[in-house]
Amino acid sequence: MTMRRRRFLQSASLGVALTSPAACRVGRTGTGSTSSSSGRDKVIVVGAGISGLAAARHLAGRGVDVVVLEARNRIGGRIWTSEKWAGTPLDLGASWIHGIDNNPIAALAAKAEARTVVTDPESSTDYLPDGNEVDDAQAEALGDWQTKTEDALAAYQNKADKDASVRGIVEGALNWSSLSGTDKTLVSFGLNEYEQEYSGSVNQMSAWYFDSDADIKGKDVLFPGGYHQITDLLARGLSIRTGHVVKRIDRDSGGVTVTTGKDTFDAGHVVVTLPLGVLQSGSVTFSPGLPKAKRTAIATLGMGVLNKCYLRFPTVFWPDTDWMTYIPELERFGQWEQWINITRPTGKPVLLGFNAADFGRTIEGWSDARIVDSAMGTLKTIFGSDIPAPVDHQITRWASDPYARGSYSYNKIGSTPAMRDHLAASVGKRVHFAGEATHRASYQTVHGAYLSGIRAAKEIVD
Repeated sequence: MTMRRRRFLQSASLGVALTSPAACRVGRTGTGSTSSSSGRDKVIVVGAGISGLAAARHLAGRGVDVVVLEARNRIGGRIWTSEKWAGTPLDLGASWIHGIDNNPIAALAAKAEARTVVTDPESSTDYLPDGNEVDDAQAEALGDWQTKTEDALAAYQNKADKDASVRGIVEGALNWSSLSGTDKTLVSFGLNEYEQEYSGSVNQMSAWYFDSDADIKGKDVLFPGGYHQITDLLARGLSIRTGHVVKRIDRDSGGVTVTTGKDTFDAGHVVVTLPLGVLQSGSVTFSPGLPKAKRTAIATLGMGVLNKCYLRFPTVFWPDTDWMTYIPELERFGQWEQWINITRPTGKPVLLGFNAADFGRTIEGWSDARIVDSAMGTLKTIFGSDIPAPVDHQITRWASDPYARGSYSYNKIGSTPAMRDHLAASVGKRVHFAGEATHRASYQTVHGAYLSGIRAAKEIVD
């Protein structure tokens, strides 16, 4: 009944898998400067997320001396596998391979011998605001409103000459003020599906270009053992310096100088894989400044939010389906609408709730206890007030993370697909850019981020 295509934010090792010396090792591990040894012969990669690791792996495989600088004390970036609950690794960031057909992450998973489990969007139990299950007639009504919403947006994209918000176009086309309260609730549920899908608020999401990404082919799978298996594979043998927060990147005709809070690094090229939200924050200075087209892209594209709340219970009290969907009252728009049954892949009594966009951002200011209470309010509405309390929880706050500033990018009002090309473009043939936001066709996905890192590396060596 819903789209349910989870994007980039849905994991990474808490440890760094720098293995024993290997044929592909380049540079040195540790924290020392590289400037005195080889200077402009090196390549610096800023960020040890999937795009940075992909770039470094490609460069190292072609004999390039490459060093990865990572602000965190771990690799993976927005891929982050928590090992807090022994025997139950949980992905706090990316969870899925979206569309395994011809997907490079699926090939890496096979190489890493990482087990995957399919999640089926049709395996779902759906609930009304009062907690009762959606019956056939109600499901048909909901489907009708979702079809009308999709048709309204498609018609707008075919005829409009000015951008507007997804919500504005849908409400206008459906004559919002004339709808009953029940119908508004159903339409609003469908609108939140776009927020869950794309991470941005429907009040700010471009009706023209919100869905400009490429079609995803094949099943969606997640990793019972954690997404870190992919980043650990890519990191083997690479020289990765953690705890290096990049402050500025200077370039001239001879190369680049990257300054962190600990040291200064000279190189011939730098690959910048900072998330869009970090670029928007201005925490890294570029000298000379970036071209106007790139600055416009940074300012205009949107950085969205999708946060997770894992709840571990003493026993299972929910149905054996992959998904559970809740339709909240209109005044609780976007609150705890999507749940996934983590018991199916892990065998443990764990539920995962998602919150996106405005509400996902709002609750980042709440205490853990308040977030858990809010989640339990929805679960008690569905399953009854006598359900057990959770014995533990794990909660994300990606917008508050200074090294992410959000979950993944989306197309905001006024942005265009071409802006992703501008974001990806190299500067002065020395400064190269990668990351999910730079991939025009597969932004928001792990495979898009991975491919962008390969593309940036090829700009240097191929």
